[in-house]
Amino acid sequence: MDEERTAEWWGRRAWALLSAVRARAPLVQCITNLVSMDIVANALLAAGASPAMIHCLREIPDFTPRCDAVCVNVGTLSEDWLPSMHAAASACRPWVLDPAAAAASEFRMEACLSLLALRPAVVRGNASEILALASRSIASSSTFKGADSSHDSGDALEAAKSLAQSTGAVIAVSGAVDYITDGKQVVGASNGVAMMQKITATGCAVTALITAFVAVEPSDALVAAACALAIFGLAGEVGMESAKGPASLRMHLVDTLYCLDEQTVTSRVKITLQS
Repeated sequence: MDEERTAEWWGRRAWALLSAVRARAPLVQCITNLVSMDIVANALLAAGASPAMIHCLREIPDFTPRCDAVCVNVGTLSEDWLPSMHAAASACRPWVLDPAAAAASEFRMEACLSLLALRPAVVRGNASEILALASRSIASSSTFKGADSSHDSGDALEAAKSLAQSTGAVIAVSGAVDYITDGKQVVGASNGVAMMQKITATGCAVTALITAFVAVEPSDALVAAACALAIFGLAGEVGMESAKGPASLRMHLVDTLYCLDEQTVTSRVKITLQS
């Protein structure tokens, strides 16, 4: 990574990409889980993107090629939706994968692996999900916690590098520090507040935001993913200043995504080179 990518550089880049999303309103198709549809759509709208929650297989040949990017989330996976996920991932570049609860079942793991073969630009998951994908099997030593993680993000860093090298995707591991790697370079984004973990589907929402950022910066998915993660975490920090609990934080987080200004972004985004 270039030496000029200082904290100041990252702040300016994050603002530039958020501004590009607001100016261009990229059309982002989201085949996402039933729990997350509301917050995913509202987070994208607040950030300036245009969400399309389309998952019908018969619509994909007509609609998906017109999209700027596709977000695939397997959280409430079903046999009926999997062909749509494959078709959409094949019909649009770039696309982003969220392997929610990848280790929950063999069917879910095989579905995630089949999607990985379609070369997503970014894979965003928690540490447990990335560890399971990297090992290509359900980690018997792990305690399954649904879409929650039983590992810290740092625990999955080497697995993330390996997965990035084997798939060609940028891998983003969410946690107290979000790690983003292309298999060689690693950056960390450390914005956010702990209470965001008490709001269901915030991980799904940030995957969708990554998709919007990749849509406007497809040539550098690592930078796009890092900036999206930092922006989303920053929205949580600012929102927490007015929130009283998870429900009000959810509201203030979405409001903050809409209201973030240049001074706040450039001065408060926390992205650093790790290696």
